[in-house]
Amino acid sequence: MTEANPPVYRVLARKYRPQVLSELVGQDVLVRTLNNAFASGRVAHAFLLTGVRGTGKTTTARIIARALNCIGPDGKGGPTLTPCGVCDPCRAIADGRHVDVLEIDAASHTKVDEMRALLDGIRYAPVSARSKVYVLDEVHMLSTASFNALLKTLEEPPPHVTFVFATTEVRKVPLTVLSRCQRFDLRRVEPAVLAAHLGAIAAKENVAIEDAALQAIARAAEGSVRDSLSLLDQAMALGQDKVTEAAVQEMLGLADRGRTLDLLVALFSGDVPAALGIVRDLYNVGADPVLLLQDLLELVHWLTRQKAVPNAADTGARTKTEHERGVALSQSLAMPVLARAWQMLLKGLEEAQIAPDPLTAAEMILVRLAYVADLPPPAEVVERLNASDTPPRPRSAAPAPAAPPPRALAAAEAVAVAAPLRAEPAPLFAAEPPSGAPTVALSDYRALVALAGERREPRVYADLYNFVHLVRFEPGRLEFRADARAARDLSNRLSGLLATWTGRPWVVAVSNEAGAPTLREQDDTTRTTAFAEAEADPTVQAVLAEFPGAKIREVRTVAPPPAPIADAAAEAVPVTEPEPGESEE
Repeated sequence: MTEANPPVYRVLARKYRPQVLSELVGQDVLVRTLNNAFASGRVAHAFLLTGVRGTGKTTTARIIARALNCIGPDGKGGPTLTPCGVCDPCRAIADGRHVDVLEIDAASHTKVDEMRALLDGIRYAPVSARSKVYVLDEVHMLSTASFNALLKTLEEPPPHVTFVFATTEVRKVPLTVLSRCQRFDLRRVEPAVLAAHLGAIAAKENVAIEDAALQAIARAAEGSVRDSLSLLDQAMALGQDKVTEAAVQEMLGLADRGRTLDLLVALFSGDVPAALGIVRDLYNVGADPVLLLQDLLELVHWLTRQKAVPNAADTGARTKTEHERGVALSQSLAMPVLARAWQMLLKGLEEAQIAPDPLTAAEMILVRLAYVADLPPPAEVVERLNASDTPPRPRSAAPAPAAPPPRALAAAEAVAVAAPLRAEPAPLFAAEPPSGAPTVALSDYRALVALAGERREPRVYADLYNFVHLVRFEPGRLEFRADARAARDLSNRLSGLLATWTGRPWVVAVSNEAGAPTLREQDDTTRTTAFAEAEADPTVQAVLAEFPGAKIREVRTVAPPPAPIADAAAEAVPVTEPEPGESEE
């Protein structure tokens, strides 16, 4: 005696696959358009369905195939978007065994010979159905030759043939194919709609599931109905008759959203011990550090939206308590603070994904974020310093100078940024002058070096700027001492170039005298002096004190504003009253 075979379990994604178009979740535009098309008899001969995975592309293609071939329970029905599901064509198409409905995986049939064999059968009438339907899944995988072989038939197919293409990469489909199809973009399903759909399915399965657990599954599915059903299937197996939010979070490796919000509050408060403690607690209960950073990014994005557009709809499927806490937090934070947190978390997420220990990387990222949370925006610091008559004393151990030292520059603008000090790059070379350019007169050695840059002689320019010590310069004669790193033929090459540029012969001689420092050494000395004077300025010291670890990156000379011409002219030309009896003309 043999035991009866146990019933085969059907996963939720197959068991609750829509059988009619009205059962599609979150695709109202598609449903309304196809309903109107079938009602008016304006059914296209080719459809292109595109969208992310699990939004209903293949399901829609099968519904269209059944809608075109349904004959009703009595065998007398016509095309309808509400197929009966009991007639022979409906059952055969649902089981995938109808001879006139071919569902082809384009990823495994990419060759042009396979496409030609497929097209050879199009000219024959259907065997038993009302029309032949060719469903090509992942159509973007076809080769260029296969697309070209399909074009003519796709443009003028026989009246009994309908094509339905499905793809997740619509940009890889040639425009010649797109122009011959009626295109439908299947949208991602909103988390709230998806959570309601999952709740209805759980009720049919007699499984109790918390609303927060449904929302967590809906968020993790990222708009895919099939992914959400697969996750629900897994959660039901984990929790059996009752699925809790904690079980779903443990299954997905997610952090508790309330604790994530607590973590963000601790970071913006600069409370490093509390933030690290929350991270460790979440990690110990199974939270993935990378997913935790992603949750923080999503939370910062939501707070920024609430700050910018307070009345915007929240599509994150949050509870009422989470929403109220988030709105209060967004109102207490400045927009620059949120923008800075977004940039730091985004950069830190990349670091955590490549780090050997994601937890350590995540902790370092959050420590950095906590320490800069209380820094004011640069604009606020500058405004505060400008509003004060006396610059504040810097918070440093070094005593402030009794009086500002004399400045070599007329006015210096010190830009303090959190970046390492680096040398100024060499000037870029200008475009090469046209042939027959006019000759120039050189006033000094620096003008000669600048001319080499303008005439696109990078090697000569580099040698003159970096390795040449000037001994004597006068019109028509140049003497210098060159370092060993300079080109050996520099003098001969420079003699010919100067004659071409100036229109007169030049004597270029190499001397054994020490000569002056190179231009680079002179510029480095000038820059060092300017930086030292800028660092001694009380205002600059105050800015550096407000931003610990900042460096002076650049010192610029600011030209004084021009004198008002109108006022000067008015003072120079006095206005006299005319004498009595004189004409004013």
